[in-house]
Amino acid sequence: MADGAVQFLLDKLTTILYHQASLLGDAQNEIVQIKLELESMKSFIGDAERKKHRSEPVETWVRQVREVANEVEDVIDEFMHYKDTRRDRKGFKHFVQDVIDSPKLISSRLQISSKLKKIKAEVCEVSSRSKRYAFDKSVDEGRHRHPPDDWWQHHGESAIFDGGDEIVGMKEDKTKLLTWLTGADPRRTVISIVGMGGLGKTTLVTKIYNEQVIRDFDCQAWISVSRTDEFEIEELLRNMIREFLAKKVMVPSNLGSMDYRHLVEMLIDILHLKRYFIVLDDVWSIDLWSRIRGAFPDNGRGSRILFTTRNENVAKSVGPGSHVHRIEPLKEDDAWSLFCKKAFWTNPDRKCPSELESSARFILKKCEGLPLAIVAIGGLMCSRNKLAVEWKKVCDSLNWQLSNNPMLERVKGILLLSFNDLPYNLKHCFLYCCVFRDGYPIKRKKLIRLWLAEGFVLEQKGMTLEEVAEEYLTELIYRSMIHVTETNDVGRVKTFRLHDVMRELAMTTSQKENLFAEYDGRDSRLEEKIQRLSVYHRGENIQLRKNTSHHLRSLFVFPTDACSSFSLSAKSSKFRLLRVLDLQGVNIETLPGTLVNLFNLRYLNLRETKIKELPRSMETLRNLQTLDLRNTGVKKLPKEISNMQNLRHLFLGCNKNYNSDSSSSNCGLPVPAGIGRIRDLQTLTSVEANEQLIQHLSNLTDLRRLDITKLRPVCGQKLCTSIQKMKNLCRLSIIASEDQELVLDNLTMPPIFLQKLTLIGLLKKLPPWLELLDSLTHLYLGSSHIKDDPLSSLQKLPALVFLELNKAHEGNVLHFQKHGFPKLVKLNLRELVALESVSLEEGTLRCIKELCLINCPELKMLSQGIENLTSLQSLKLEAMPDIVVQRIRTDIVQKHGSKAQHIRNCNKHNHITYHLITFK
Repeated sequence: MADGAVQFLLDKLTTILYHQASLLGDAQNEIVQIKLELESMKSFIGDAERKKHRSEPVETWVRQVREVANEVEDVIDEFMHYKDTRRDRKGFKHFVQDVIDSPKLISSRLQISSKLKKIKAEVCEVSSRSKRYAFDKSVDEGRHRHPPDDWWQHHGESAIFDGGDEIVGMKEDKTKLLTWLTGADPRRTVISIVGMGGLGKTTLVTKIYNEQVIRDFDCQAWISVSRTDEFEIEELLRNMIREFLAKKVMVPSNLGSMDYRHLVEMLIDILHLKRYFIVLDDVWSIDLWSRIRGAFPDNGRGSRILFTTRNENVAKSVGPGSHVHRIEPLKEDDAWSLFCKKAFWTNPDRKCPSELESSARFILKKCEGLPLAIVAIGGLMCSRNKLAVEWKKVCDSLNWQLSNNPMLERVKGILLLSFNDLPYNLKHCFLYCCVFRDGYPIKRKKLIRLWLAEGFVLEQKGMTLEEVAEEYLTELIYRSMIHVTETNDVGRVKTFRLHDVMRELAMTTSQKENLFAEYDGRDSRLEEKIQRLSVYHRGENIQLRKNTSHHLRSLFVFPTDACSSFSLSAKSSKFRLLRVLDLQGVNIETLPGTLVNLFNLRYLNLRETKIKELPRSMETLRNLQTLDLRNTGVKKLPKEISNMQNLRHLFLGCNKNYNSDSSSSNCGLPVPAGIGRIRDLQTLTSVEANEQLIQHLSNLTDLRRLDITKLRPVCGQKLCTSIQKMKNLCRLSIIASEDQELVLDNLTMPPIFLQKLTLIGLLKKLPPWLELLDSLTHLYLGSSHIKDDPLSSLQKLPALVFLELNKAHEGNVLHFQKHGFPKLVKLNLRELVALESVSLEEGTLRCIKELCLINCPELKMLSQGIENLTSLQSLKLEAMPDIVVQRIRTDIVQKHGSKAQHIRNCNKHNHITYHLITFK
């Protein structure tokens, strides 16, 4: 990670030298020299990173490089803050104050200048130290503490010769692969097996290769690819030739000197009349197939090429006509069977003794269905005494065992290959996921804002930083580094998590690199230079060393059930370099005045705290990008907040009922009209409308999300004018003031990228511009009381996947036309008090999965058309007439028979009954 720390710093120094050179003054020369020295070090840091596990001097030097890079960043941040604050001090008032403060200013300037010179000397010393120690020689001649780094890459090849028992829990995977491999399709077909390291991809293919497929092809080859560099492609082709010619034809003596063209020609000559089968195991390179595909003739004989990879992008790079199969973790029963098979193989029945079952289940839960971990830890436990106290010891130290026990080195090595293959910026992004508690659902949008605050996201031309961060997250998902746990109606990631074993290895790496630590008050031993800290607060006083506080970049406080109050006053003054402060849900009532001295702060989360007001001096937080005040006691924002020019996301508002499905429960806050001066603002939620504010919103042309509350009819036209200038708006919510009318017809050119729209308030008719929203995926209409059928204007929207009508229609019929709502997945009809029937033509709602009817008391008929909803998976009826429930029960059971669960009473509360039908 030293290479990542240096590269981040180089990117930062480059930006400063390019954009803020005028601020540097006499220090520019020092900063340039530091940058040049770091660049010279970077040329061989990568090699040192790979060799550090085999040489103590190299590992020590790598650690020193990382530490000095972090120290340089600290000093540069302090220096730029000092220069930035002096830049705006103009006028007689500031001149007088500067004269008074002159001794203090001189002292500060001298201190920073001294720090710059000292850190420059340290950088030069670390750079020259590598030459004095002659690292290359020490690596070759020194004591090897670990196997070579590429040992794990040959694990796939060795697995071929491992007889082993029958694979567990992969019968369906094996059947599907055999169908593709031995099928009658005469075309050359590429099959990709995708999954995180340790899921058993290679083991599965080995069984198929050895037992069945090998007899169905004229020739076969198994090649362990791993991370093939450009210059290794020719050697990969040579290995294939050797495999195909082994024991049959003499391998040409000049094979080692053949170039790429002759190797390809030779492979074509060998294969053009044969049905061949090739396994390319452990593929990492996305462009590998494009570089070698010409060597494999599509000769109409049903040849097959099979990839195993951890990266879904590799599978996608093959193109159309290929097959992709994703391997999933073992199910609980299969995982238990595999664990018992390895841990208790000496028992006649291979069963777990009852006294060990609780410990065994705990260990198995940690493995989360990962066969590699189950087999390795099962083998470890087999060597232990079968005493409950011994097993409990392992359970209590399992995190340590995963990273330090030699018997689990194989697990660590194979899983860390995925981490080591990441580019430096993605390594930091991945490790940052450790700041969230184990099992904590990580929200996509929150993590992206945190990455931005930490400076992990690099600028790309034509993209916002948030969009670049989305690309990072997608890459981590495709590389099987993180697991998606929840998606929205359009399939976009909402939450995800790390696999437990992967998280433990990431934690170990983070702690070793001083990137991250956890603190629960029980252990006061924290590294002084730790950069990010997660505190599990139970009400105790948090005691941090001064140096620890000074180097801290992120502080997360996670309250527990026993947490009482939390005091920030005694600590905030020490967090000089803090970038992220997350206090969500913490029992804190006031912000200390010293908080505004955190000049480096980019992210401040006070959500669900008891904070009632913000200090007027908040404007001194010049670098703040995200401010989250949702569900707090704050009633008004200070006008000075308009001076925070780097603010990108401002979250306001209070949700009166956290469990409500209705957007109408949101209440807004008044904000100063000067908010329009923050040109980089992208998110502005739950703000109360007034004429002055609405007019100034037209300056916020970069807004991606806007939530307006208490909109009066007189402001409607001006709001439309402002919205038309927001070309990048993706999410819009407009709530009328006290059931007044929404006047929004003047929005002649709505934002073309608008995806989510909420309109709450009286509407005489739907705004005509709704029909133009081709990108709209989510639409919520509340308290609209439209008399005409609103569906005629909505059902042609090509991208709509979610629609809720809540008190939105006063007519007695809703008519869903043929081919209407082509993408709609979820439909909620709520409190349509006059609705008597719903008509469903054949061919409508082709993609519908969930239909909710809630409190529609006059509904007598859902139409015979409900049987045409062939994709429907769930029908929810809440507070509906019994006659409707009974009729639907009859219709559904007649149509679906055993596929439909019986309608059951799920809950009773205040005489409201919930009924649910689920199709399996």
